[in-house]
Amino acid sequence: MPPYSNDDELFTLLRSELFTAVVGDILDKLGFQHQFLPAGIAPLKSGMTLAGRAMPVLEADVFEDNRKGTGEAGRGPLSGKPFGLMLEALDDLKPGEIYVATGASLRYALWGELMSTRAQHLKANGAVLDGYLRDADAIEALGFPAFCRGVYAQDQGPRGKVVDFRCGVEIGGVYIEPGTLLFGDREGLLTIPRAAEEEVIRLSLEKAAAENKVGEAIRAGMGAVEAFETFGVM
Repeated sequence: MPPYSNDDELFTLLRSELFTAVVGDILDKLGFQHQFLPAGIAPLKSGMTLAGRAMPVLEADVFEDNRKGTGEAGRGPLSGKPFGLMLEALDDLKPGEIYVATGASLRYALWGELMSTRAQHLKANGAVLDGYLRDADAIEALGFPAFCRGVYAQDQGPRGKVVDFRCGVEIGGVYIEPGTLLFGDREGLLTIPRAAEEEVIRLSLEKAAAENKVGEAIRAGMGAVEAFETFGVM
């Protein structure tokens, strides 16, 4: 039996007992060797951790010239809809889910304070942006976990739209489908395959406990070679 009975307990266990390095090591050992998202996607604030189920959101750039009112509306169903389906995607967040947006260029921010406020009210567990966010100070003040490629104030409004959500996406070659388990801290952000979740968590807890014993032994004077031969981890 796993040491948790529901997703809320699983998310708490990940945040309180584990870290991405040890989980990543176990994933490697089990043959899942491409689970980390790109290193450029990092927590807005170093102390932020993230655990939850993915709610993927697909973005696309738009290039309407509205600066002088000369842009012609496109013929697609979202052409006259600012932000596309972004607000619908935001409102569709469920407790424990993480808003995961990708597909856009780096010309504008994909997330901000008001989106964080709404997501927090819906009891979402965070946001992952394959791009920038803005209103960084306000988001930090909310304590809302957000992972992104950086901070940039330029607005999405005339530059991008959400074209789909609750769909499969890829970030850095890592496939993310609705419900994928995500775990992140200051050292990275990774996905855990659903079919292997229980085994990954169990083995990660065992490895973390073994590493604690190694640390105690090394502090007491044991050599690195002996420690590895004794405990099998380093």
